[in-house]
Amino acid sequence: MKQTTILIAEDEVEIADLIELHLNKEGYHCIKAADGQEALLVVQNHTIDLAILDIMMPKLDGYELTQRIREKYKMPIIFLSAKTTDLDKITGLVRGADDYMTKPFNPMELVARVNAHLRRAQQFSQSTEESSPVVEAGGLTIYPDQRTVRLYGKTIELTPKEFDILYLLASYPKKVFSAENIFQQVWGDAYFDGNNTVMVHIRTLRKKLGDDLQKNKLIKTVWGVGYTFNG
Repeated sequence: MKQTTILIAEDEVEIADLIELHLNKEGYHCIKAADGQEALLVVQNHTIDLAILDIMMPKLDGYELTQRIREKYKMPIIFLSAKTTDLDKITGLVRGADDYMTKPFNPMELVARVNAHLRRAQQFSQSTEESSPVVEAGGLTIYPDQRTVRLYGKTIELTPKEFDILYLLASYPKKVFSAENIFQQVWGDAYFDGNNTVMVHIRTLRKKLGDDLQKNKLIKTVWGVGYTFNG
């Protein structure tokens, strides 16, 4: 059986060692990198199943590293950073991360998120063995097998989680999904109070779809309930 390999890109040795210790207990194989350039070489020369990235790293920061990774690779990416503002989180997700945790952090929560992302990635890999239907609505065309999205013929670049959220909503037009529903189905994990991950992803997804510039939004907020696809 293939062992799951996780990249830990972190320039603080103590933090990298702590993460590795907890992930090793879960049976994962870890490769550590002390800067962004070293991390990129690891991705290019090894099969990485998930990456945990710091943002403020020497040589190549986490944002740029994520963009370089996303040019060719689809593995889940979790940012683990001391940058704590909402703008920092939004920037990280827009650049291509799937999740964002702030320092100081609970190692067990990080392990739980790693498990959830890997479980979701495996489920998606299994589901794509059978062809999934193309969704067309409101000028939007979603190709699930290729994981591509076109809006009025123009390709829209989405992160893996943005794609999953959009495909979920568009597959059930007019149905209202709560943030809890979306998190459970897209992340494959239990939702907890105060988790604004879905809200941040919806915000960046709307921006890429141009929903912030038009009156007839594709993703509509049903206040106090959740979100629905309005295509």
